Amino acid sequence: MSTIDLRRRPAGGPAATRPAGPPRPAPVRRPRPNVLGTAVLFVLSAYFLLPAWWLLVASTKSSSDLFGSGGFWFATPHLGDNLHELATANGGLYFRWLVNTVLYAGVGALGATLLAAMAGYALSKYRFRGREAVFNTILAAVLVPAPLLALPVYLLLSKAHLVNTVWAVLLPSMISPFGVYLSRIYATASVPDEILEAARLDGAGEFRIFFTVVLRIFSPALVTVFLFQFTTIWNNFFLPLVTLSDQKLWPVNLGLFYWNGLKDHTPYNLVVTGSLVSVLPLVVAFLLLQRFWRTDLTAGGVKA
Repeated sequence: MSTIDLRRRPAGGPAATRPAGPPRPAPVRRPRPNVLGTAVLFVLSAYFLLPAWWLLVASTKSSSDLFGSGGFWFATPHLGDNLHELATANGGLYFRWLVNTVLYAGVGALGATLLAAMAGYALSKYRFRGREAVFNTILAAVLVPAPLLALPVYLLLSKAHLVNTVWAVLLPSMISPFGVYLSRIYATASVPDEILEAARLDGAGEFRIFFTVVLRIFSPALVTVFLFQFTTIWNNFFLPLVTLSDQKLWPVNLGLFYWNGLKDHTPYNLVVTGSLVSVLPLVVAFLLLQRFWRTDLTAGGVKA
């Protein structure tokens, strides 16, 4: 009599299974470091930072050391002497130029930002005849180089008797076609029509809606337009050169250009030190305003 092996599976019966254990985690593949890409980015960063490093080093040197020492390393420090000489040269005219530049760039950028926001919002949210034609004209103005407009602007200012005044720089600086373009794009994408309709149902007027609701949503676009226009006006050279003859009204870049072009005695140490000081307000403006670059400000304001 043969014995039956109970450990063997009967034909057609269920297969013997073992209890499944916890799944093994998939091996984590660490990305390989891109040595070539990192090296290229490092070289590009050094290339872009090299002029700033040279400016910082050169501003600590005297006029003789600028030409008698290594260009990218420090020599005998004269930064304090250069700053003192910069503050007293021509009766402190440099800081008058710097104040003028802050005035032109600050007031001009504020005016340009407000006008661009109002125009972009109107072109985005209001329907009227000729809207696209107006926008296309503004868009075409973005492609026109600013120096080509200097002579027509000068003729207009001359007819209005505004040449050699503060307004000769401020008024043209308050026009920003690129700001209008950016404001319209941002208003179309980020200002919901439902919020505007809700404000109108609550009895708010159009100006109140714009200044209390839209401008808050607009803050990232406003900061972007302001910084672009602030930098453009700060670096503007040709318009003040054409419209201003009084040295007390010059911006800082025009004043440094005048110092650099003196034939009898060019104060190279003052030109370099003044260039370094003139860059600092731009750096401070970017550091202070970058925190306002926020996105999705209307999240939760409209139900899906």
